[in-house]
Amino acid sequence: MKKKIKKLNMLEKKNFSAKQKRKVFISKKKIEEKILNIAVYLARKGEGALFVIGDKVDYSILVKQRVEKFNLFDSGADKLLKSIATIDGSVIIDKEGNVLAYGAMIKKTRPFVGYGTRHAAAFTASMKGNTSILCSEEEHKVKIFKNGRLIMQIDGLQKNVEKEIPKISSILESLGAGVVGTIGVAALAPALGIALIPGVIVFGAGYYAIKNLIKHARKLS
Repeated sequence: MKKKIKKLNMLEKKNFSAKQKRKVFISKKKIEEKILNIAVYLARKGEGALFVIGDKVDYSILVKQRVEKFNLFDSGADKLLKSIATIDGSVIIDKEGNVLAYGAMIKKTRPFVGYGTRHAAAFTASMKGNTSILCSEEEHKVKIFKNGRLIMQIDGLQKNVEKEIPKISSILESLGAGVVGTIGVAALAPALGIALIPGVIVFGAGYYAIKNLIKHARKLS
């Protein structure tokens, strides 16, 4: 842990001068797209991590925050984010893309049946309109939770999956919690041929009818 913190300090000094500290306003789609790219990278390497995007996250800090707050779109942010994400706990990001905390514990977690503490934290944190993006180290999967529901899963080992992330983030935006909550993901699947685990859209081994799914979701929203 001390070695990792030392590395983080070096990265922070190298990449974030006072002039680079800024507040930016970026669409939620762009924020989710950025995090999905990081998450797929970590999942492929077999690293576990949890990112929570939103302004209503109930959390406490587990580790001393040696890295100052920064924005996802600052120069050098990707490298720093990959480092802090693998520290035990969650990375908390607000709706402007500012990284507020890392090594954070989600409070009052509820069990996510059949899975461990990281899944429970992702499930709980997503309940107040937030988005949770989880990297599963054992499965090499990226899992996306919205409004207390697991709605998508991406295979981190799928070849060239990064090229599909802009489309996947468009689906996230098109579906939204409202459409998913009202209709249910399973209702979108039969006519589109999308591979499912119960109630969850799965991307990997082919990206089934992505354009049609986007169009279909927009008509229903």
